[in-house]
Amino acid sequence: MARSTPADEVPGVPARRAALRMLDAVLHRGDPLDQAAPPVLRAIERGDDRALALAIAQESLRWMADLDALIDGATKQVLPEDAKVRSVLRLMLAQALRLNLPGHAIVATGLPLLVGGPRRLAHGVFSAVTKSGAKLPEAPTLPPAVAARWQVAWPERLGAIAQGLAEPPPLDLTLRDPAQTAHWAERLGGQSLAPGHVRLARAGAIEALEGFREGAWWVQDLAASVPARLLGEGKGRRALDLCAAPGGKTLQLAAAGWQVTALDKSARRTERLAENLKRSGLTAQVVVADALNWQPEHPFDAILLDAPCSATGTCRRHPDVLHRHANLAELTALQSAMLDRAATWLAPGGTLVYAVCSLEREEGELQALAFDKLTPAPVTEAELPDGLTPTNGHFRSDPGMLSAAGGIDGFFAARWVKG
Repeated sequence: MARSTPADEVPGVPARRAALRMLDAVLHRGDPLDQAAPPVLRAIERGDDRALALAIAQESLRWMADLDALIDGATKQVLPEDAKVRSVLRLMLAQALRLNLPGHAIVATGLPLLVGGPRRLAHGVFSAVTKSGAKLPEAPTLPPAVAARWQVAWPERLGAIAQGLAEPPPLDLTLRDPAQTAHWAERLGGQSLAPGHVRLARAGAIEALEGFREGAWWVQDLAASVPARLLGEGKGRRALDLCAAPGGKTLQLAAAGWQVTALDKSARRTERLAENLKRSGLTAQVVVADALNWQPEHPFDAILLDAPCSATGTCRRHPDVLHRHANLAELTALQSAMLDRAATWLAPGGTLVYAVCSLEREEGELQALAFDKLTPAPVTEAELPDGLTPTNGHFRSDPGMLSAAGGIDGFFAARWVKG
């Protein structure tokens, strides 16, 4: 008698199972996808299968409200929110409607995830949706809680923000030497939106790109590069990068001529920071400590506080943040405490930049409004990438901006000086 093939030996099933596990980790345990993915993907041998699993999970999260609407429209009784069959259908429909994979392959690799479960129901719903010619809207529907919050905060920007989430973002690189911007843009086939920046439409393995091994650049969204830009040239002066790991801003400051102290409380994340420093050939003093307990030996001429936050501004590249619930009260209290503490470490005439990758006004604009320990130093248009302008003296971006060039993450940055 022939032995039936175990599900994990069917090509493609392990990748779909990995996507399902990642979805479960985000929706049911509240884990960040970046944290949930590595241990799940480690068991998958092929790099393209790992990339596929991650793409399926990301697109399922990006379009989840719309996928659920299609599922609910094809069932007589609404499936429970936490039903495994609902999650499997999300994955299957994301593959069909977003990744354009063939239906027979989706069915063959999706139904084995429901061993002992309602396979016939899943097959029927998937067939009904795909045969009806159903399509997803032009922009993802935001989760209700997020939509309600941002409707209040950004009523005129909400549609553009949602539209900015429709596609995975391009790849942004920050260059070690801004003078080489034109060279690297041509060499890598990208475009530049600011000195020291190159944007690639999409890329395969990062490590395979020219310039990676010699540390000519590092991956960093254009918005994330702005806070360090606001500190200008270091000319040998001292700078403190708080919450520094994985190190993009530390590398920027070091490349701009600052003597950098990079502080982060995560030993694991500072290992990655040290690796990035080594690859780029740049130097910084790396300190593993909690900023609320640490005390520096000397004041600094510049301090960059990229504070812990909800990270909702990164939703176009990390759609899982829209489905996790950050404690804003706890985060804003921590941000305020860190701001107050950082202000005491600044030398006379020194500059403090506060930044968050958040679209929540409580973490950005309202924090800056409440902070009165230093003198505001308004951000100017000349300091920002082409197409961006300051708002009330601050830097504010959202995923709907620079849409013709591929968009940008949501970020906020404010600057002060010590008199």
